[in-house]
Amino acid sequence: MKLNAKTIKNIIFYGFIIFLFTPYGANTKVKLIQGVSYVKSLLFAPSSAAVDERKPVNTFNVQLNAIKDAKSINLRDLKGNVIFLNYWATWCPPCRAEMPSIQSLYNDYKDKIAFVFITSDSEAKVSKFYSENNYQLPTYQLGSNPPSEISTRSLPTTFILDKNGKIVLRETGASNWNSSKSRALLDKLLQE
Repeated sequence: MKLNAKTIKNIIFYGFIIFLFTPYGANTKVKLIQGVSYVKSLLFAPSSAAVDERKPVNTFNVQLNAIKDAKSINLRDLKGNVIFLNYWATWCPPCRAEMPSIQSLYNDYKDKIAFVFITSDSEAKVSKFYSENNYQLPTYQLGSNPPSEISTRSLPTTFILDKNGKIVLRETGASNWNSSKSRALLDKLLQE
């Protein structure tokens, strides 16, 4: 049976309602949130803005302090590249749900685009999480405040910026970053 987007959204919605009113322990709820986020990430790829609708970023002067698989840099050092910027945390179930797709994307595009993963978690927590899951992603803590255009309080949130420093995509929540749609977007941005 082929499910359309409306049916899938309804399944997720009713699953969430059941989740809210079912007396589970805290660990079970975390696993359920992660499961729903994972299903969403497999089914829904993010959408991008048209070229004429892209919003520029005011400043790229953002200090990024390396904590894992990276060296400290300033975001302005990456200008001129396509940038995949992801805010996440080890304790965030939707973040954890999208990480396998991000690692797969990173494996194929790490030499073509700039990946920046920002967390407020400690280096020890990130190292343990990466080691347990076999992730190798360049991860930083903010050393200065980012401009409002690429700032967020929601996790996970991902921004994709074109070579001119304009926001092509802002996605909040888990997504399937290894989808053909995401790859086609990155390939298009690389050719611009």
